Amino acid sequence: MAKILYEVKQNLADGSKAFGKWFARVKALETLNTRKLANHISEHGSIYTPDVVYGVLEKFRSCMLEMLLNSKKVKIEGLGTFYTTLENEKGGALKKEDYSVSKHMKALHIRFLPEQTTEENISSREFLKKAEFINIESLQSSESESTGSGSQNGSSGSGSGSNGGSTNQGGNTGGNGGGDDSPIDDD
Repeated sequence: MAKILYEVKQNLADGSKAFGKWFARVKALETLNTRKLANHISEHGSIYTPDVVYGVLEKFRSCMLEMLLNSKKVKIEGLGTFYTTLENEKGGALKKEDYSVSKHMKALHIRFLPEQTTEENISSREFLKKAEFINIESLQSSESESTGSGSQNGSSGSGSGSNGGSTNQGGNTGGNGGGDDSPIDDD
């Protein structure tokens, strides 16, 4: 079973309704760039060298962006669908004929909707069932015990639990309940 490392953090965002409460967030070990992913794929019994896999992934990336910028959705069977959405400035135009892209449009976003067919469902709730959760503190306390530097009381949070997040329209997971939506690891 896949192992998801998490840490429990307190929400310290002033004004938040969840201020002072504790929430789990994923603790990523590393970010794989395209080259590392290509190497990983080629190590899985592939007949293709890492350079060939890298080339295919780079072509996939550029072609996907091209299709998205041409108002097309890109569905990868077993994974999900990439598509674009628009974000408008607050307030909008008073009349349809007054709408101006330069004045009223704020951003163009790339979104992802996970596959939700019954056999390949990786929606948020189903994905949650496929993982084993390990509290990062339990690994740190195991390391401390093995080096003889004392122990901390950490628990292995195996099993599923709420991460304080919610699923919003489009299947994106939003928020971690800890007041920080940043997908970037903040070591």
